[in-house]
Amino acid sequence: MSPANRPEDGPDRPDEPGEHDTADGDPPATGPAGADPGAPGRPHRRWRVAVVVALLIAVPAGYLTLSAYQSRDSGKDKQAVASATGLEWRWPRKVTRRVFEVRIPRGSTYVGYYEKNAWETSSLYVQFRTSPEELEWFLGELGTTPAALRPDADAVSREQAEEVGWRLDEPERDYAGLTVDLPGTRPEVAVTVDRTRPERPQVHVVSTATF
Repeated sequence: MSPANRPEDGPDRPDEPGEHDTADGDPPATGPAGADPGAPGRPHRRWRVAVVVALLIAVPAGYLTLSAYQSRDSGKDKQAVASATGLEWRWPRKVTRRVFEVRIPRGSTYVGYYEKNAWETSSLYVQFRTSPEELEWFLGELGTTPAALRPDADAVSREQAEEVGWRLDEPERDYAGLTVDLPGTRPEVAVTVDRTRPERPQVHVVSTATF
């Protein structure tokens, strides 16, 4: 047997014959009278118990630590989005879209958003590119239609556009807009559509909720 595969030497391994074995094959007694030389050693059992106890303590503590870090990072992400000075190039959270009643059509591309929070008002800025059919669906969700879009309408104001770097006053482009003041405590939604590419209009939305 090679040294790498050889079991550990020791007098308390009864299955390994050694040079001190008796003639009839019985191993010599190595402990107190009446003791079973084949019984597992207590240090080994203690070691296993110690490992189990350590795992029971360490694993839950690890989960708690990970959860705390994730919660902290999530809070930092929200603060970063709220204090950003430009668009976040991703879809806003579903709950945010529900609160501001901005339902982005499926299949939209170049989706970006920015959320601005103040003491009494909060605004959600969203832009996306979509199809004429999905634009009609989007406006329908606001209770209006593409026919209500007015050419050169100043729906999204210059100040709002500058907040996120939108250029909505380029003379060579075809803009149209409308504003929907949803009833009750629901937000006011301003929409400006760049129709320069009629097959793929680009939509700019500012939804403002007052508390």
